[in-house]
Amino acid sequence: MAHSIILGVTGSIAAYKACEIVSSLVKMGVNVIVVMTSSAQHFVSPLTFSTLSRNEVVTDFFGRQEVYDPHHVSLADRADLILLAPATTSLIGKLASGISDDILTCTVLASQARVLIAPAMDDRMYHHPIVQGNIKRLKDIGYKFIGPVEGPLASGRVGVGRLAPVEDIVKTVLKELEGLSPESLTPDSRRKKAPQEHIGEKTKS
Repeated sequence: MAHSIILGVTGSIAAYKACEIVSSLVKMGVNVIVVMTSSAQHFVSPLTFSTLSRNEVVTDFFGRQEVYDPHHVSLADRADLILLAPATTSLIGKLASGISDDILTCTVLASQARVLIAPAMDDRMYHHPIVQGNIKRLKDIGYKFIGPVEGPLASGRVGVGRLAPVEDIVKTVLKELEGLSPESLTPDSRRKKAPQEHIGEKTKS
């Protein structure tokens, strides 16, 4: 059974690592729909994610002009899980405060799917009491966090704030998807067949 996830990408230098996340999940048979904030598009182009995911990348509230499609609602109904990676302090703060002023925050707040958050930020920002309070508030309502970890940061400092390793994020996503009950899956996922063998893989005899 193929699962569908939304990958929310925000404006962080770590956005390029989201490309690796998409590539790895697609290889595992996961249907990935990328939703980008306007800031994220300064770091990675939507075309890159569209090519890797083989899906349209969502950057606005509406789809094609000739088709009425409020994306934040339709996407929310299609996702078995939402992964926010990298997640900035801005995104975390908006979600903790219930602010929905862009396509990504609207989609998250309109969804009943599980939410995984992989933060990436400066260590001083991460340890700030306001940010820690926002993280606690999201944890209290059931959102799960992956990292951040200690390492070199964009500022040149070394501290806790680096995006968790891609392989750890991918493993966590797959584990969460495996733990979903059939009743919690979206109708799209229930209808999908098992992922086909990828090109280059040997066929079992």
